[in-house]
Amino acid sequence: MLHVLTLYGYKNTILFFCCCYFAGEHLRVCPQGNTCCTQEMEDKFGQQSKQDFENLVDEISHELRSTFVSRHKRFDEFFLELLENTERSLNEMFVRTYGKPYMQNSEVFENLFAELKRYYTGGNVNLEEMLNDFWSRLLERMFTLLNSQYVITEDYLECISKYTDELKPFGDVPRKLKAQVTRAFIAARTFVQGLSVGREVAQRVSKVSSSPACIRALTKMLYCPFCQGMPAVKPCKNYCLNVVKGCLANQADLDPEWNLYIDAMLLVAQRLEGPFNIESVMEPIDVKISEAIMNMQDNSAQVSYRVFQGCGQPKPAGMTRSTRGVSDVFNARFRPYSPEERPTTAAGTSLDRLVVDIKEKLKLSKKFWSNLPEAMCMEDRVTAGNASDDECWNGHTKGRYFPEVQKDGLTNQLNNPEVGVDITRPDTFIRQQIMALRVMTNKLKNAYNGNDIYFQDSSDEGSGSGSGSGCTEVCPTDMDAVGAATEAPVVEADRRGPVDDSAPLHAPSVALPTMLALSALALHRQWR
Repeated sequence: MLHVLTLYGYKNTILFFCCCYFAGEHLRVCPQGNTCCTQEMEDKFGQQSKQDFENLVDEISHELRSTFVSRHKRFDEFFLELLENTERSLNEMFVRTYGKPYMQNSEVFENLFAELKRYYTGGNVNLEEMLNDFWSRLLERMFTLLNSQYVITEDYLECISKYTDELKPFGDVPRKLKAQVTRAFIAARTFVQGLSVGREVAQRVSKVSSSPACIRALTKMLYCPFCQGMPAVKPCKNYCLNVVKGCLANQADLDPEWNLYIDAMLLVAQRLEGPFNIESVMEPIDVKISEAIMNMQDNSAQVSYRVFQGCGQPKPAGMTRSTRGVSDVFNARFRPYSPEERPTTAAGTSLDRLVVDIKEKLKLSKKFWSNLPEAMCMEDRVTAGNASDDECWNGHTKGRYFPEVQKDGLTNQLNNPEVGVDITRPDTFIRQQIMALRVMTNKLKNAYNGNDIYFQDSSDEGSGSGSGSGCTEVCPTDMDAVGAATEAPVVEADRRGPVDDSAPLHAPSVALPTMLALSALALHRQWR
C-alpha cells in the first residue's frame, strides 16, 4: 500500500512518499516497530524539528523584543528632543531679553546642555561637578558685567571662584536645581539604559541553540507520529511541556533575575512619574536660571564688595558707562511653571503618558522565560490541547502520557524523561545574560535612591558622595528637602576674606543687569 504523507513544518511543507510499513530497526529516534519512515526521512525530520522549534521561540518572543525596541526608541527620542527644546527655548528667551551680553557669553549655556546630553548618552560626566562649574563660569561672566568699570583678569576670576559657595550670589537656585537635575538625569539615563539591556537580553536569549538531545526529543514529539501513520495526532500537552522545559532549561534560569530587573525598572518608572520627573525639571530651567541672575543682580553690591575684600580692588578700566536709575529690588517674580503647559514632543506624548505605557508593557513581561513552555505548548501551536488524554501522541503511540511534568530550570531537569540534560554544565551564554541583568538591576536600585553608581566614592560608601542626592533609603518627594542634602560646604575664606555685611559698601555698576532682569520679567510674562 502506498502512503503519501504531507508534513507541514513550521514554515515549510515537506512532501514524501511512504511505501507500506516495514520494520524500523534502522531508526534512531522514532519507535522501531512497524514504520513508513527511512533513516533519511528521520534525519530530515530532525532538521525540520530544529527549525520549527527555533522559529516558534522567535515568534513567541517577537512581541517582547519589539516592545523593548520600540519603547527604548520612544523614550530616547523623547529625552533628546526635550533637551533640544529646552536649550532652544532658553536661547530664544535670553537672546531677546539680554541681547548682545548673552550672545557674547552664550557658550556657558551651550556647554551646560552639551554636558547634560553627553551624560545622558553615556559619557563620563560628574553631574554635580559639572553644574558647580556652570555656576562658577556664570558668576565670572556676571561679575565682569556688573563691574565693567574695572579690568577683571583671569587670575582675578580664579580668585572669585573661591567665594562662590560662601557668597551664594545666585541665592538658593543652584542648590535646588542641582538636586533636581542630578537625580532626574540619573533616573532617566539609567532607565533608558535599562530598556537597552532588556532589549539586548531578549534578542540574544530568544535566539536559541538546540542541543542534539533536544533535537532528538523534538523530532520524536513532532514528527514520529507521521512515521506511525498518525499525521493528525498531536502531542499530549504534558509530554510537550517536558520536552520544551528540557530544551529551554537554561533560559528558564534567566527568569528570577529577569523578574528582579523588571521590578527595579518599575520602581525607577515610579520615580520618573513623581519626584524625578525630568520633564518638570527641564521645562522651567530657563526661568530658574533667570531667577538666579536676578538674585545675583539684587545682591550685586554686597557680592562685589565681598569679592573686593577677599581678592583685592581691581584696576579701573579708565572709563565708565553711563547708567540709568532703575530700582534694584523686584517684588514680582516669574509665575510658577504649570504642568499643563508641557509640550508634546516628537515621541508623541508627555513623559507621564510615556512612562505609564512602558510600565504596562514591563508588567506583562514578568515571568516570560518560565512561561515560555506553556506558551509553546498551546493547542493552536503544537499540542492536542483539551483533547482526550487517550487521543494524543505520548512519544510511543496514541495514548495517555503518564510521567510528571518537571519544574522549571536546569537543576530540575535531572530526571526529565524526555530530554537528557547535563545539569552540571550551565550555558555560559545564558549566565552572561543573567550577569548583565544583575548589574543593571543594581544600577536601577541606585538610581531609585538618587545615586549614580558610576561616581560612587568607594572610600566612603553610603556617604552620598556620588552625583545623586545621597539618600540611602526612599528619597523624600520634596525637592527642597533633598536639595538640602547636597548643599556644598562653605569654602574657607582668603586671609583677607569677606567682612561683615554691615561694613560700608563700594557700590559697583548695576545698571546693565538691572535692565536685563526687568526685561526678562516682562518678556517671560508675555511668553509663558
